[in-house]
Amino acid sequence: MAAATASLLLFSTPLFFAFFGTGNSDAQVPLLIWSNKGLPAQASAPAGHITSNEQLAAYLTSAFGSGPQTVLLFLQDRLSIEDFTVFAGVFGNKQDSVFQNLEAALQSSSSSVTLPALEWSHSTSVASLLEEKLGASPVLVDADTLSHLKIDASVSNLLIINLPYCTVSQKSCLEVLRSNDHIIGKFVTAMEANNMSYTAMYTGAQPSRVISQPAVMNQHAGRSLFQAVDPEVKPPIMFNVSGGPCIMLWAQNLNISFSATPQWIDLAAQTPSLEESLCNGTNSLLVLSYASGVKLSFAMNKRFYPVSARDWFTLDSVQLESNGTTASFIGRRGIYAPAEYSFHCQSVSSFRDALLVPDITNPNTSDWRLNFIDFQIQGFGLSNETDFSYASDCAGFFTAGIWMGLLTSFLMLLIFVYGLHMIMQLNTMDRFDDSKGPVISVPQSE
Repeated sequence: MAAATASLLLFSTPLFFAFFGTGNSDAQVPLLIWSNKGLPAQASAPAGHITSNEQLAAYLTSAFGSGPQTVLLFLQDRLSIEDFTVFAGVFGNKQDSVFQNLEAALQSSSSSVTLPALEWSHSTSVASLLEEKLGASPVLVDADTLSHLKIDASVSNLLIINLPYCTVSQKSCLEVLRSNDHIIGKFVTAMEANNMSYTAMYTGAQPSRVISQPAVMNQHAGRSLFQAVDPEVKPPIMFNVSGGPCIMLWAQNLNISFSATPQWIDLAAQTPSLEESLCNGTNSLLVLSYASGVKLSFAMNKRFYPVSARDWFTLDSVQLESNGTTASFIGRRGIYAPAEYSFHCQSVSSFRDALLVPDITNPNTSDWRLNFIDFQIQGFGLSNETDFSYASDCAGFFTAGIWMGLLTSFLMLLIFVYGLHMIMQLNTMDRFDDSKGPVISVPQSE
């Protein structure tokens, strides 16, 4: 009776079988075993332990070692430990449990064994394991043929009772599992009424829920931040000379369009040829030639500026060539950086907040457009070999909006200070008319 009471932890402690991943399998099924003639003692497994098929086979060998056996296998289509947690009334509402006959059978049995997590795979099953251990062919029975069933106790018998499982709603699950529990009760009552020795098992042909979770042993034990996994980053376009890399360019998108209504072509998705590129100490030219006949060129120049006493590089122009026609875009605004830095900008375009201004001397290409997304380029000072140097970003600290806000705030503060100063300069009268004294006379004839 103590063993049966211990097995009822399955119905009374929903967190007892939390999956801590101590085994290697992600799919498990529970297995309940009870008998009216006694079973070998089974050591209590720690929470989260997954019983392997080899361990179950060893236990069945000791349980069915001698003499004929009669085994009832209640094989449900699907079953997981969560079905007991949800439908067994484990939170004190025992009247809501759908496993009342199963609980009664466990309590009335002489001994019982509970395996909360039995390793499951497609290649093995409890039925085939029992057939091997008993040396008996399985017989399929149901509740309708129970009254006509004749069991020969002189030989081993394996009776398999297939039970359905719900697939639609929780309400149907309650009804199906309650009906299955009623069938279990009928078979147990019939075996007890005939005074037959038997061993019963309740399990699933496959799990109803599979929770994939790595083992705690293989996880980092400390605290860590969750971070989205970045997609694979494509390498930058790199032009090399004999001494190493000379020019580097990277962009999420190199969009070009040959019409006023943009039909963008992303050149970043294609692999260019760099044969016409060149670089030296003061000039760098990166020429991207594509198989489609499109050619995109970036011309950079390095100059010394006495005011800052350092070298700066500028992106002077970008040329787009297609089918013998060339369009030039001049880098007149903001595309510059110290010579040892790289230049980065989230958007470099020729039509909105344009950093690349179309050359008006070529009217045939007035509708051509460029739009580079997450653009970074470096034409000089590549001391980091395959990595960009520190990036000078196009987004300045003081934007036009910030300047307008500061000027407006300063003007409002100036008006407030002037008004406060004028109020503080007001003086009260130092002479007043006294009703008891002589009247103040103001001569009016002068």
